[in-house]
This record gives sequence, structure tokens and C-alpha cells, in this order.
Amino acid sequence: MPRSAGVDPEEYRRVAGRFATGITVVTTVADGIAHAMTVSAFTSVSLDPVLVLFCPERAARFHDAVIAAGAWAVSVLGEEAEDASRWFATRGRELDGQLDGWVSHPGPRTGAPILRGAIAAIECRTHAVHGGGDHSIVVGEVLDVSRPDPGGSPLLYYDGDYHRVRPR
Repeated sequence: MPRSAGVDPEEYRRVAGRFATGITVVTTVADGIAHAMTVSAFTSVSLDPVLVLFCPERAARFHDAVIAAGAWAVSVLGEEAEDASRWFATRGRELDGQLDGWVSHPGPRTGAPILRGAIAAIECRTHAVHGGGDHSIVVGEVLDVSRPDPGGSPLLYYDGDYHRVRPR
């Protein structure tokens, strides 16, 4: 696929980084192996039916695992979960035991791990997958929602770094 005329990908990355996003870790279980990936490209899509989407890079091994599994969970990270966000964003980490050291529990509807430190959790089954350049747009039908830490504050990513919400 051709690159957008006149747009430098690195400059685009810097400009897009000026949009603050919450941080999520999307998890799935494929062939008995738990997979996880930090995702900032996550959003609500629809209320009828209830749909969300996230955009994994097609070259990431997580991409094929989540497509094959067909079900997944989203852990919306709280402000104390920066270490988890960094770990699950690390390319090339060992696949076997990648969730070792991170407390989680299986989601009641999908069995996908939900991380401790999540301020919200959303379980989904894949509704549709669309091409999106070097990423895919994975749309999920929401099966269950929960608020494991309802009083927590979100972890944000802005301008290439992690930030916390400051109370007024």
C-alpha cells in the first residue's frame, strides 16, 4: 500500500501523539497460551449493538492470536499500572509465560486474562476485522463489562510519555 503523499510517518507520529489516550492491555487465549498487548488505539463504536474496536499491528504476533481466538478482554489501566503497560508493549518478549508476574483473573465470559490494576474491563467476541494499512481494525461485540477498581484513576499517554489525571 502506498504511503500518504507528503506526510512523513515520524512527523505524523509526533503530531498524533499530541492526542491524549487512555492505556489498555488487550488479552486473549489462543491454543492454550495467554497473549497480551498494550493498546492505545481503542474506542467505543456503537451502543446498539454495543461494539468497541482496537487496532493491532499486523506484524505483531498478538494480531494473529487474537484473530484466531475470536474472543478477548480489554483491561483499562489505572495510574499505578505503568509497568504493565511498558511490559506488554515490549516487542520480542518471550511468548511463554508473558503474563507471569502479573496478577490477573480469567474473564467470566471469554476466559481472557483481566489484569489487576484495571479500572475497567470489557470482554468481547470479534464481530468484524477490517484492513487498516499496517494495522487491522478489530471490532468486538461487548459481552461483559466490569469495574475491578471503580475508584481508580486512568493512566494516560500523551506526547510520548505516561501521565496521570490531576484532581481539580
